[in-house]
Amino acid sequence: MTAQTLSRLRQLKLGGMANALETQLEQIGTYEGLSFIERLSLLADHEHLLREHRKQDRLIRQANLKLKATIAEIDYQHPRNLQRAQIARLGQSDWLERGQNLLITGPCGSGKTYLACALGHNACLQGYSARYYRLSRLMLALTQAKADGSYPKLLGQLAKIQLLIIDDWGLEPLRPAHRNDLMEIMDDRHGQTSTLMISQLPTDQWYATIGDNTLADAILDRLMHNAHRIPLKGESMRKTLGKLTEDEHPG
Repeated sequence: MTAQTLSRLRQLKLGGMANALETQLEQIGTYEGLSFIERLSLLADHEHLLREHRKQDRLIRQANLKLKATIAEIDYQHPRNLQRAQIARLGQSDWLERGQNLLITGPCGSGKTYLACALGHNACLQGYSARYYRLSRLMLALTQAKADGSYPKLLGQLAKIQLLIIDDWGLEPLRPAHRNDLMEIMDDRHGQTSTLMISQLPTDQWYATIGDNTLADAILDRLMHNAHRIPLKGESMRKTLGKLTEDEHPG
């Protein structure tokens, strides 16, 4: 009967409950004092926990984050205008629930991408979908989608991502077609889902990088009006770490 029950649970894709039941059966005496409902509740809790872990793993894989980063490992020692309190608030993910945006700016090497990936990873742990793109790769994907007829489908997929991370914003001027693509994305996501933009340029220079006044107004209005901002400063962390390494290993 036990073997049949375990087999049936796994056939029903209740592997977590099956594993928990095996544990209860192996630990003789540990669960004997519990009622049927209490033991069943433990099995259900284990199944729920297993499914949550699987969901988190799936969301993290699908996010395609550039770096393996976590909020717990963010460096606050390096002076770069990064506030623990702000990261703690963003880590609670209320801004994602409200469809608000986040703009991370700062010089090359200041840790912008790591910070964005840490927040993306944290969003996945809390059950939100995320996806990382470099802007050039996103524009290429949209161009290819137009060619093969999947453009509406890709726009629909992008609109549903709860945290869209776009890196290297402003690195090169936008082409006319790309301006329109970005406008479509921002309009679909406005007030519904969150966009995290990463750029070496301060936000007051973003207008010029778009290249069309009308579209620039429309895109930046949707992107900036409800956005949190993290303006990083200071010397490149990579240079600083390189200097430390040279000091530790002279010659």
